[in-house]
Amino acid sequence: MGSTSGAAEQHESASAVARPARRRLSVDRRREELMAAALELFSERDTGNVSIDDVASAAGASRALVYHYFGGKQELYVAALRSAAAQLEERLRPQGGGRPLEELAGGLRRYFDFVEEHAAGFAALLRGGPANRSGEIGEIVESVRRRMMRLIMKQMRVEEPGPALRVALRSWIASVETAGLDWLEHRDIERPVLERMLVDHMVALFGVAADHDPQVGELLEALTGDGAA
Repeated sequence: MGSTSGAAEQHESASAVARPARRRLSVDRRREELMAAALELFSERDTGNVSIDDVASAAGASRALVYHYFGGKQELYVAALRSAAAQLEERLRPQGGGRPLEELAGGLRRYFDFVEEHAAGFAALLRGGPANRSGEIGEIVESVRRRMMRLIMKQMRVEEPGPALRVALRSWIASVETAGLDWLEHRDIERPVLERMLVDHMVALFGVAADHDPQVGELLEALTGDGAA
């Protein structure tokens, strides 16, 4: 009887050790953990293949808690993408003080810092979810692209780009996104090399666009010259 009781107590003690202690977290911190878990899953699978139970399990939370904070999977998905987009946009804030190409290179470094440090968020933002990104989801992704466009135009002191410049800039931004996803998948090129390639890519795009618009030619000269507008 005594040995049976002792064995039971040892089993209960071992179970208690095996169970992770429930942590008390602030509302903001708990939301962040749930969104981080969701981004990780959404970066690996299509949205339709991720359930609330999957997110709860990955975050070490209950299903009810996910519903309590977000209402449902779509609300969680939107909130997680908004969080990733806001963090990326924060990284894109210009530092100022450098020549145009130096500023561009600095912006790319900060962009790829985010890609490296928040791989799941970046991948979910640009690759996860439905193929047709319309409505609210599409607007989140487009907001990041518009911010990049505005920052580049501001650095170049351009208020309204002509068609050739607009196409060149949008093409370059798409190339940066693709390069980020490719680098996360393969990581077979050093980041500084990739960043220099992308700077050279912009210069090359501007060179082509300059044949069709004198405005781009002036910008190209400023970009590769002493930085004077």
